[in-house]
Parts: sequence; C-alpha cells; structure tokens
Amino acid sequence: MHMGERIKEERERLNFNQAQFADLAGATRKTLFNWETGVAAPNANALAVWAGHGLDVLYVVTGQRSQPVPPTATLPPRQRALLDNFEHTDEEGKRHVEQAALLAAKSAANAQRGNAA
Repeated sequence: MHMGERIKEERERLNFNQAQFADLAGATRKTLFNWETGVAAPNANALAVWAGHGLDVLYVVTGQRSQPVPPTATLPPRQRALLDNFEHTDEEGKRHVEQAALLAAKSAANAQRGNAA
C-alpha cells in the first residue's frame, strides 16, 4: 500500500469527504486526488493540519500505526456514537440502552416473521 492509499484510508476513517479534507489542508480536490493516487505527496503543513484532526501521520508516512486503531474506529458513525454514549453513561443508563436494543431487535425479528408469513 502506498502513501496515497493510506491518506485515503485515514480520510475515510475520519469521516471526511475529499472536498472537506482538501479544504483543511488548503488544497484543491484535484490536488488531494493526486495525493491519494500517488501522483504527488502532501507537504508537512498538510500532514500537520490533518494530524490536528486525528490523522495518524506516522501511519501515512511509514505504514506503521503510532497507536493501534480501536476496533470501534471502523464502525459507521451512528454505531460509534451509540457505543460512545453507552460508555459515558452510568449503570442504570447502560441497562436502559441494553433493554431498548433488545426490544428493538425483537420487534424487528417479529416484523420479519410477519412479512415472511
């Protein structure tokens, strides 16, 4: 995997589209495309700006993570937010979330059985 592919991977992990990510670095979308496809490489200023938004510069440059990526980092934003909310609530709140999730899953299963009949 080349540096450009790692830039794209990090951009997607951080949930930025190309226009947003390019804008952060003061670049055009075409320039970002060139970086992501390996035609050119970003300068240190772009990497520093992105690092301020969570980009792992060591990984982009070397392919080695500076810290392991938590398993939740690859989840869609809604699932990450749900887990984050769960982790930041007290035990009673956790029980409520678990009960709500169980009821929602049972309701969906019942609806599917009803549609299959």
